[in-house]
Amino acid sequence: MKAGLRFILVFMLGVGVFTKTLAKDYRIIGYYAGPSDRMNSFDVGKLTHLIYCFGGIKASKFHLWRAEDTVTIHKMVGYKKQYPDLKIMLSLGGWGGCGPCSETFSTEEGRTTFARSVREISSYFKTDGIDADWEYPVIAGYPGHRYHSEDKPNFTALLRALRQECGPGFEISFAAGGFSAYIDSAIDWKAVEPDIDFINIMSYDLVHGNSTRSGHHTPLYSTSEQLESTDHTVNRLLALGMPAHKLIIGAAFYGRYFIADTATKASLYQASRFWHSFSWKHIADSLSAENGYIQYWDAEAQAPYALHQTRPIMATFDNRKSVRLKARYVRNRKLGGMMFWQLVDDRYEDGLLATLFSVLGWRD
Repeated sequence: MKAGLRFILVFMLGVGVFTKTLAKDYRIIGYYAGPSDRMNSFDVGKLTHLIYCFGGIKASKFHLWRAEDTVTIHKMVGYKKQYPDLKIMLSLGGWGGCGPCSETFSTEEGRTTFARSVREISSYFKTDGIDADWEYPVIAGYPGHRYHSEDKPNFTALLRALRQECGPGFEISFAAGGFSAYIDSAIDWKAVEPDIDFINIMSYDLVHGNSTRSGHHTPLYSTSEQLESTDHTVNRLLALGMPAHKLIIGAAFYGRYFIADTATKASLYQASRFWHSFSWKHIADSLSAENGYIQYWDAEAQAPYALHQTRPIMATFDNRKSVRLKARYVRNRKLGGMMFWQLVDDRYEDGLLATLFSVLGWRD
């Protein structure tokens, strides 16, 4: 670089011609359920929160099932040396991981024991919070797991016990189903609000494994054919009195395939069954023209989808465009930020996290 050009560049930086600075206005939250030796491949510096997945319950206490979990959490906490503002949180449950939740949290003793164990294990690892991913209180979730109407007040009491045990500086969140039945039945929204820092809205899997009809699994907006969407959930929660800055919307770093049982050609909304999921990092191959797919954009849902040209297969997913639009939605609606499931499904470089960060990670 010539000396004169170098001087001009330094001068421009000094007087603030480049006005973008790192922002702390929004939470950018990544769940991680991968092996510890792959974390270094991702740019965790673009995150405000990194969430370990998942712990469970044993004898009413937060429990890690494998020695590898300890290695993973220590590695996560180690990133704080390089990124001191990064928050590391432990997560309870996940799909299929909260079998004892309803019974454990049905008593004051169970809730107190669990809250105390969270404080103790967090103190040991020097983590910053807990994310409760109970799928689901009150309504049916994982097959065979207990659910009961008393789960609603018991979940409120659990969050209160965690707050009392862990203190005001400890971050408490929970993963909330993004569909109407959960919003209507599972949570006493006004009662839980004082004790939580934010809510991770699972605005994905809105068309899921039990669905009998294909559609968008993570759309931004509702359509004439599909009510469930990110926007629908946000509007419902705001109407129920939840503060906008505590609402974190979700992006899916994975897609879902659906197969029509009787049709000979795929379409967006048709009687179908879930086939399997795929990682976004493989999307160039999974949904390639060579493999028979054409990708489309639904302007009403603000979401992508793909149709196989010779088989009755429909794919639903997030991509760069839909993630960018979700991030802009967060800014326009003054929400708290975005989270995603999960980091291991992203590319090591120039992935969806980078796309998300390009909108929420900088202040103009």
